[in-house]
Amino acid sequence: VLDSQYGTYVWPCAVVLAQYLWAHRRNLPGKRVLEIGAGVSLPGVVAARCGAQVILSDSEELPQCLQRCRSSCLMNRLPHVPVLGLSWGRVSPELLSLAPIDIILGSDVFFDPKDFEDILTTIYFLLEKNPQAQFWTTYQVRSADWSIEALLYKWNLKSIHIPLHSFGADKEHLASSSLPGRHTIEMMIISLAQSEGT
Repeated sequence: VLDSQYGTYVWPCAVVLAQYLWAHRRNLPGKRVLEIGAGVSLPGVVAARCGAQVILSDSEELPQCLQRCRSSCLMNRLPHVPVLGLSWGRVSPELLSLAPIDIILGSDVFFDPKDFEDILTTIYFLLEKNPQAQFWTTYQVRSADWSIEALLYKWNLKSIHIPLHSFGADKEHLASSSLPGRHTIEMMIISLAQSEGT
C-alpha cells in the first residue's frame, strides 16, 4: 500500500482500538481525547459518539488525510469535531496550544520504524503536559525485529500490554481484513514512567 494511501483505509488496528473504546464507553463521556495519525478516524469517531470531547489529527503534510478525518466526522454527524494538522516529532503552534488531554489514541501508528522516535517524542511531550493522560495504541505485528522498548526507556515512558480477550477483541472476524498480509494485532497503554527510582 502506497504511503499516500495510509489514511484511506479502516485498518484492522483501528477496529480493535474502536472495540476497546466501546468496551470502556461508560468511562468516555466528558473525557478529552486526541487521536493522532487518525486517517479515517474510526477510534476517534467512536469516542466522540460515546460522549468524549475529541480532537482528530493527522500529518499537516497529508491534506488528503486531514480531509478524510473531516469527511468521517460529517458522515457520522459530528461536524464540530476539530481536525488538526500535527506532524510527529515537530513542536508546532497547534501542538503547543492543545487543550488538556486525558487520552491519546493511535491505531497502527507504529508502522514504519523510522517514525517510532518521532511518535514517542510527541507522546512524551503530550504526557509531560498531561501527566495523568494515557496513550492507548494498537499495532500490527509485522516484524519480530522491531521494538520500541529502548525508546520507551529513553523517553521515560512505560507500557502495559492489554490482552485482546479482555475486551472481546480476540475474535477472528474483528480484525479480519481484505488487505494483504497477516493481521496479528496487539494493544498497549503507554504512560509516563515514575520518576526517581523506577
